[in-house]
Amino acid sequence: MASNFDLSNLALKSAFPSNSILTDDVGLPSVMVYVPKFKMSDVIDGASDSTHPAFIVDGVEKSGIYISKYQNVVYNSRAYSLPGEDSRASVTADNARTYCENKGEGWHMMSVMEWGAIALWCMKNGFLPYGNNNYGKDSRKSNYKAIPSYLSSSDESSGYYADRVATGTSPVTWSHNGALDGIYDLNGNVWEWSDGMRLVYGELQILENNNAADSSNSKLASSAAWMAIDGTTGELIEPDGSGTTTNSLKLDYVSSKWCWITGTISSSSDTSRSCIFVKVYADDDVCDEAKELLYTLALLPSDTTQDYEGDYFYINNGNAERFPKRGGYWYNGTHAGVFNSNFYNARSNSNTDFGFRSAFYE
Repeated sequence: MASNFDLSNLALKSAFPSNSILTDDVGLPSVMVYVPKFKMSDVIDGASDSTHPAFIVDGVEKSGIYISKYQNVVYNSRAYSLPGEDSRASVTADNARTYCENKGEGWHMMSVMEWGAIALWCMKNGFLPYGNNNYGKDSRKSNYKAIPSYLSSSDESSGYYADRVATGTSPVTWSHNGALDGIYDLNGNVWEWSDGMRLVYGELQILENNNAADSSNSKLASSAAWMAIDGTTGELIEPDGSGTTTNSLKLDYVSSKWCWITGTISSSSDTSRSCIFVKVYADDDVCDEAKELLYTLALLPSDTTQDYEGDYFYINNGNAERFPKRGGYWYNGTHAGVFNSNFYNARSNSNTDFGFRSAFYE
């Protein structure tokens, strides 16, 4: 069996050098896309020359990371990136993480740092991927469709044709680089749980760099590894547990827009409120270093001359813990995309439009 996988991997890499077939602890394959390390200045004009934190795990720089080419399915309690499948949905964040970590050392649920790195790369290279955000098609290119894998109605004339679509059956414009070797379905299909970040009563808390990729750091229910961000220095600081840490970055809803602040939240609500992503902004006392960290996570627009194709920012800043989902789902329309973030749900929530993907580092 191993030799068959070796030959399959050789054939895949002959056509797509950035793609690999990686096997897990039981020898079963996933199709992965290798993303080489890059600097912040490579993806944001005027940014620092520091390595994007997605490529730093437990203080060690990695030459690159592997991202699942497709949203994942689950077999025998393990996550897999395979074409032609119905993405696993109705999954909680903790279960999704477990399915990824069950695959062995180096495997993990795709983190917010990794998602942010891909989003910034897409923007810098002039390609924000399309996807299934309008019942089996993209709202901007409705003549292209993927193969349905989960139907809400079989009557296409009613306007409800498909919800989820089968992995890898979409047009090439649905990949992150507009090419066949890219990462698919980062826009729509199902929301993707992302690890290593949460909101606590509106206060942003993260794991340092890409430490969420290390499974020993990712049991996050009450982990001391959670850190707030000092908005006046950009340094990581210990949170006070109530979302009121002095100078920490927090989200406030001001004039129907989300604003990163360092002081006291003026408008807190245990509901979902939103604005278009390009309208998200930082208060004047948020320093450049803190802003750059928000850029790395794709939580603040680094270029306000762009429209980010209408991607949206959904936030609940009134709950003890809200966990991130990225990308949108099959009925987000133009609100879906790689810069779409949703902090409305608890990690214990699940739905037919909640999915995930695994990643791997060596």
